[in-house]
Amino acid sequence: MMKIAGVEVGDRPLILAPMEDVTNPPFRKFCKKYGADWLYSEFVSADALVREVNRSLQKLTIDETERPVTIQIYGRFIDSMVEAAKIVEAVKPDFIDINFGCPVKRVAAKGAGAGLLRDIPLMVEMAKQVVKAVNIPVTAKTRLGWDCDNIIIDSVAEQLQDVGIQALAIHGRTRSQMYTGDADWEPIGRVKANPRIKIPILGNGDITTPQKAKEAFEKYGVDGVMIGRATIGKPWIFKQIKHYFETGEILPDLSVAEQLSILKEQIELSMDWIDEVRGILHMRRHMAAMFKGLPNFRDLRIRMLQANDKESLWQIFNEIEERYQ
Repeated sequence: MMKIAGVEVGDRPLILAPMEDVTNPPFRKFCKKYGADWLYSEFVSADALVREVNRSLQKLTIDETERPVTIQIYGRFIDSMVEAAKIVEAVKPDFIDINFGCPVKRVAAKGAGAGLLRDIPLMVEMAKQVVKAVNIPVTAKTRLGWDCDNIIIDSVAEQLQDVGIQALAIHGRTRSQMYTGDADWEPIGRVKANPRIKIPILGNGDITTPQKAKEAFEKYGVDGVMIGRATIGKPWIFKQIKHYFETGEILPDLSVAEQLSILKEQIELSMDWIDEVRGILHMRRHMAAMFKGLPNFRDLRIRMLQANDKESLWQIFNEIEERYQ
């Protein structure tokens, strides 16, 4: 059983990666139900927390059933990151994570997220000050480097460990790659094999099947595997991976009826979390990712993704179940 500062996070833990507008409490609940060992929140702006922006404060909501759970923060200024970390500490997550990896322009171009890969001294000092400011474990998530000419993760990992970061998640791409191309796990494995590295190393990038998750542990030696985009529309992927680890068998895909049952419950939780219209809107990316491979599904998919009230959506779900039972 792996522990970080005394907190148990599972044996070969499968971790829900932080994703903006995805890993909110309703979705985290489903991932936990289907076997996720460790959950991450959406990333939260430090500046917005300091300004007490309601939407950002809402992202700090956690439930006891989610543990272990991490709240992730990002920002470009040390002072606001320190203050935000103290605000987060007050809601008592198991860990605070610093986002050094978000590649999107509105974050990285302002010097936050992956933007800090262009200023390693600032990144390290930020980590050091956040660690000093709180009494709960601080972890970090980053990428291999800014671009392929600057793969600096080996040095970055050592420096972050040296200032008190207690686990490091590494996405196997550079910032310039965004989410294109294949994730490169070789540098992740190299960091894990570095005898100077004593903290847990978590691998992230392109874990879409049980076989890839197994390879991450066995070939690259990581302490935990983080799964992001593959969970969208498929929170049961954690259960499939664990079944494969235990038996070597691949679980068959869920039936249409089973997927609909899960989807309905997710939508109900999403509507309760926000409201009916926005709750359904928030779920569209999950709906779009489901029911892959169904023949002659285009018309129903279009209608499903255009529906904006529960009654209309449930009627479409009934049609889907009748057509594909």
